[in-house]
Amino acid sequence: MVPPSGPAPSQRVPQGHKRLLTRRDRITLAFMAGVPTVLHVLLVWVTALASIALAFTSWDGIGFDSIKWVGLDNFRQLFTDNPQFWPAVEHNVIWFVVLIAIPTPLGLFLAVQLDKNIRFSRVYQTAFFLPVVVSLAVTGFVWQLVYNPDTGLINSLIGANKPGHYIDWIGDPKLNLWAVLIAASWRHTGYMMILYLAGLKGVDPSLREASSLDGANEWQTFKNVIFPTLRPTNTVVLVVTIIEALRAFDLVFVFNKGAQGTELLSILITNNIIGESSRIGYGSAIAVVLLVISLVVIIPYLIATFRKERRA
Repeated sequence: MVPPSGPAPSQRVPQGHKRLLTRRDRITLAFMAGVPTVLHVLLVWVTALASIALAFTSWDGIGFDSIKWVGLDNFRQLFTDNPQFWPAVEHNVIWFVVLIAIPTPLGLFLAVQLDKNIRFSRVYQTAFFLPVVVSLAVTGFVWQLVYNPDTGLINSLIGANKPGHYIDWIGDPKLNLWAVLIAASWRHTGYMMILYLAGLKGVDPSLREASSLDGANEWQTFKNVIFPTLRPTNTVVLVVTIIEALRAFDLVFVFNKGAQGTELLSILITNNIIGESSRIGYGSAIAVVLLVISLVVIIPYLIATFRKERRA
């Protein structure tokens, strides 16, 4: 007689999927993921879209009923009638050129030296990276003391702290931009050092050994073997430096609020939106210009990054 078909006594019939998360877990997860998402959407995306919309209006910030549509009039005034706009663009370009020409190679040099595992390398890394951690506002106050015409370190060293011989590093329109750039470069060097040091740690040691066996000296090894492998790091450094140049604000605002030769796009935005005569629509137009310039840099970088990930 054939036994009846059916599951063996030792087999267990599945009774449905067991819930991995309890109701309390789901509420906690929704809260932890939902609150940051809502804040990000409100503080980033909503404000960005609102700024773009306000760029085509005239608004003094008092009551929503006072918003008036002006089309491209804000941009026309910005490009043709504002005497500070093009100097601000020029200063942002100078900011980028200085950051890419001075602190970036210096940061690379420091990274190469620290990659040799010299003694107290951790101490040196901390010392060089410390300015990056310190607030830019605090950095500005520190450099204000350094540039003080009466008791500042620089004037005291060169003997320019006597009446009639003062050098006003912050107030002189011919000097103040370069004085701020020295402070910015001091901070940016540590940032570049960390980026390049991370890139150097990812270099295959066998490349150094093969170059050494071929009789290449240290400089030849770096130029022909190490530096070409840092191409991804160089791309990141370029993008980061451009963004740093475009968003420069804190140091200049602490020094002299962007007056007398230190105009920047970020300063113009602040002065027009929260200045004495609030022109939110006009300030938003400047912000849109800054946003467009940033996207011109960021979008190609993202496209190249995504393509590289797909190929990998």
